[in-house]
Amino acid sequence: MNIIERLRAPDGCPWDRKQTLETLRTSITEEAYELADAITKKNMAEIKEEAGDLLLQVVFVASLANEAGAFDMKDVVRTVCDKLIRRHPHVFGNVKAEDSDEVLRNWEKIKAEERKEKHENLSILAGIPDGLPPLLKAYRIQGKVKHVGFDWPAGETEPLFTKLDEEIQELKEAAKENDPDHMTEELGDVLFMAVNIARRLNVDPDAALNTVCRKFTKRFMIMEELARNEGKSISDYTLEELDSFWDKAKEILRR
Repeated sequence: MNIIERLRAPDGCPWDRKQTLETLRTSITEEAYELADAITKKNMAEIKEEAGDLLLQVVFVASLANEAGAFDMKDVVRTVCDKLIRRHPHVFGNVKAEDSDEVLRNWEKIKAEERKEKHENLSILAGIPDGLPPLLKAYRIQGKVKHVGFDWPAGETEPLFTKLDEEIQELKEAAKENDPDHMTEELGDVLFMAVNIARRLNVDPDAALNTVCRKFTKRFMIMEELARNEGKSISDYTLEELDSFWDKAKEILRR
């Protein structure tokens, strides 16, 4: 806090003095993604650095709020500590919780009581931010409704794959109609069901897609290098030739 206050002082940093809660929104999102990316790469040194960058944004927010007379960093820490104690009655109280699923069910009940006291929307989905990336939002929605029993039956995953096949078939039919709105809806159903399967398999769909994107990027960059080695641009090749480059890139990465 002292460093931020010094940067915000009249003789401090012009850039830091210009910042507001609104201007910090983008930085907060970017830092969160950079930390998530470091975690995906399992780079502990990078995780440490990015965690610090994200923490800096929280401290900055608290400093701006303190200037406005709203709250300070101590209030932020006190609030989250009180919340953790209140929402873990199985640790700090007499409530029994046999497993993590029961913990989450109790968590949702406590949150519902909190929303009721504040006269807020009582839906368990009300707390999911509109600004979440759609893939993560789908994952959160499904996880939330699971806590009240609205989920696929436990056990076999085959019914989920069967449903995914049904959704894909409906997307194919929509594609034949060439109706943009219908195709958008059916593709959304396919993606939503794919997230359902990821959740059942205990796979983070956001991390999975990010891993595939990184893998694709590495392979494509090798393809571009192969093209440059031949004195050409990658756009100079036919699709068949590019497929050959793709196979070579896969082999290079395997080695």
